[in-house]
Amino acid sequence: MTAMAGTSATPRGRTATAPPPPAGPRPRRIAALPTAALVLGALYCVVPTLWILVAATKSRTKLFSTDTYVPSLDLGLVHNIRDLSDYQHGIFWHWMLNSFFYATVGGVLASLVSAATGYALAKYAFRGRTALFNTILAGVLLPQIVLAVPQYLLLSKAGLTDSLLGVLLPQLFNPYGIYLCKIYAESAVPDSLLEAGRIDGAGEGRLFVSVGLRLMGPGLVTVFLLQFIAIWNNFLLPFVMLTSDDKFPLTVGLYSLLRHGAAEASLYSLVITGTLLSVLPVIALFLSLQRFWRIDLVTGALK
Repeated sequence: MTAMAGTSATPRGRTATAPPPPAGPRPRRIAALPTAALVLGALYCVVPTLWILVAATKSRTKLFSTDTYVPSLDLGLVHNIRDLSDYQHGIFWHWMLNSFFYATVGGVLASLVSAATGYALAKYAFRGRTALFNTILAGVLLPQIVLAVPQYLLLSKAGLTDSLLGVLLPQLFNPYGIYLCKIYAESAVPDSLLEAGRIDGAGEGRLFVSVGLRLMGPGLVTVFLLQFIAIWNNFLLPFVMLTSDDKFPLTVGLYSLLRHGAAEASLYSLVITGTLLSVLPVIALFLSLQRFWRIDLVTGALK
C-alpha cells in the first residue's frame, strides 16, 4: 500500500510519532560572560586613563577639592604644563629626551640583534641549535626583577653604572623578539631564494642584509614597537643603574618627582600632567606604525 504524502510507514503495533520540533535559539547566557569580562577589562583600562585626563586639567588647589571625574575648564592643563616646564629649569623635557634616546636606540639595536639571531636559528643547521633556542625561549619566563641585581653587579665591575650604556646594553637581548623573528623568518624567507643568491655568489652577510631583513620588515616593525614600549615603560633597570638626575628616563624622573611630592603636595599635579604627556608619544608611535602590522609575504618580497 502506498503511504500517503507527509506520512511514513510504521511496523504493525506501533504508532507513528511526529518528529521533534526544531530546536530554538540557545540561551545567550554563556555568550554574555565573555562580553561582561571584556567590558570589565575595558573599564579597568579606561577608568585610570580617564582619571589622568581629568586630573591633569585641574590646578593645584582644585585637584583634591573638586569631584574626581569632573574636569576643570579654567585652563588648568595649560598652567600645569607651564609649571612642569619651569620645574628645575625644564628637567622634565630632558627626561623626555632621555626616554626617546633609550627607547629609539635600544629598540633599533634590539630589533637588529633579534633579527640576526632569529634568522640564524631559522635558516642555519648547527649542533646545539635546538638547545640554544630552548634556552633563549626560557628567558621569556624570567621576570626582570630577577635579572636586575646580576646585571647591576656585572656592569658595575665593568664601570658602566650611571651611564647610558648601562641602560642600553641589557636591553639589546630580547628573548621574545628573537622568538618572533625566528618564527617570522621561517615563514617569510624562502630557502629557495637564499640558495639562488648563493649560486649567484652572494655571501651570507649580504643575503641577510639584502634578502633576510627586507622580507622580515613587517615582523621587525612589530618587534621594534614592542621593544620601544618595553624600554619606554621600563622603571627597574634605570632605577638601579642610574644615580644622576640628568640621565633619568621619564619613569624614574616622575618617580623622583612623586617622592618629592610626599613633602610638597603641590607637585602632585605636575606628576599627573607629566604622566599624561609621557603617554602621548607611545600613542602617536602606535598609530603611525599600525599600518605596517601585516604578515604579507608578497609585499615583503616586492620591497
